[in-house]
Amino acid sequence: MSVRRVMGTEVEYGISVVGQPGANPMVASSQVVNAYASATVRDRRARWDFEEESPLRDARGFDMSRQVADPSQLTDEDLGLANVILTNGARLYVDHAHPEYSTPEVTTPLDIVRWDKAGEQVMHDAARWAAQLPTAPQIVLYKNNTDNKGASYGAHENYLMRRSTPFADIVRHLTPFFVSRQVICGAGRVGRGQDGRGEGYQISQRADFFEVEVGLETTLKRPIINTRDEPHADPEKHRRLHVIIGDANMSEISTYLKIGTTALVLAMIEERFIAADLSVDGPVAALRAVSHDPTLRELITLADGRTLTAVQLQLEYLDLARKFVEDRYGSDVDPQTADVLARWESVLTRLEQDPFSCARELDWVAKLKLLEQYRSRDGLAWDDAKLQAIDYQYTDIRPEKGLYHRLLAAGRMDRLLDDAQIEEAMHEPPEDTRAFFRGRCLERFPEAIAAASWDSVIFDLPGRESLQRVPTIDPLRGTRAHVGDLIDRSDTAAALVAALTG
Repeated sequence: MSVRRVMGTEVEYGISVVGQPGANPMVASSQVVNAYASATVRDRRARWDFEEESPLRDARGFDMSRQVADPSQLTDEDLGLANVILTNGARLYVDHAHPEYSTPEVTTPLDIVRWDKAGEQVMHDAARWAAQLPTAPQIVLYKNNTDNKGASYGAHENYLMRRSTPFADIVRHLTPFFVSRQVICGAGRVGRGQDGRGEGYQISQRADFFEVEVGLETTLKRPIINTRDEPHADPEKHRRLHVIIGDANMSEISTYLKIGTTALVLAMIEERFIAADLSVDGPVAALRAVSHDPTLRELITLADGRTLTAVQLQLEYLDLARKFVEDRYGSDVDPQTADVLARWESVLTRLEQDPFSCARELDWVAKLKLLEQYRSRDGLAWDDAKLQAIDYQYTDIRPEKGLYHRLLAAGRMDRLLDDAQIEEAMHEPPEDTRAFFRGRCLERFPEAIAAASWDSVIFDLPGRESLQRVPTIDPLRGTRAHVGDLIDRSDTAAALVAALTG
């Protein structure tokens, strides 16, 4: 196995209305999403299809009762909030108090980076268009994870896995990986504790908000391993691992390594390659302790009594991954898997020697270096409000304002993609998943699409008394190779559906 698998990300953006600290975030988020829809959607009325959603199904073999579920978990209810399906196969919508962008399904870490970055640009355009409405205030969006007032919002990852893989194996082998993974993909944060009142700087924006090891919730009692069992694929063959513990990243390389290394670890778990027990003693406490120590000296106690730093624990996983890839591929490894392994090793080696040597690649290091420059120049203590403002400004998605974008413009951050690739991904779907079918149908036949979701596209055709549902339960069908010519040959949606249904 390699880094290739069906994957996607979901990012909730922080939102602020300039000059209106008491503004309703749900209203502001709806304005952002609706503005994008008004500016880009042509002859389209497609709604999101909630029929196949099952947010309360638990991977441990039961369904949570709706009566005891927190309202935030009921994502299968249509609340009438702004919800747009894009021609690139993505979903742009309001998730309670935040605008959220979910990438289309892709198959490689680099494609995650590409369509995730396209989401940033979509959000930037949406906020800009929202501000152009008559009497509208300026709305600023941040790709961060906390308001430092006790609230956190997610940056989730999704990985399709084999249903046959025991869930207990996923928990056992993935928990130590997630505890230590933050040294690569943490976004960095000024302040400690959920309300940020603790003085100092930490590696991860999300670490202080996790309270249990395993669970179904995503907005309270957050677990390191989320058990939501909603595969959006054939449930007999697949499960979708819903990862809620990552930070939202601005750095392309942080995102790339976050996804690529996780994909490799999942491949090892599926193949039962990991024999060593790397279990952590008290993983929730360890998660926070690692985050609170940007010197990377904090020791994690393993269940077998050993003590390792988070970097050393990551090196254990890297060593296993190298052996795994060599065992399965030998020298015939695909370029992206080889690149993930090489970058993973390079970053970990340099983090052990001098974390600041990774400032061009990792968000938490780039932000810390920037903050230390301000602290040195102006004599600022960690509890100075100016530093928290800089923290926010790093993730401001406006190119002319965001500090990440300024570092990028100054050649101080490394990239994997160029602007043209990202701009194209704003409108074009990936070609090797079912997102191609969804996106191209919306682009070619917008007036005929009544609804869509990850699992289906629903057509409203002239002369038909009922809606026509085309299931897309296999994420690797509906690709350009599979249906591209057929869509291009079909002059109407009716002709396409007739061809598909025989």
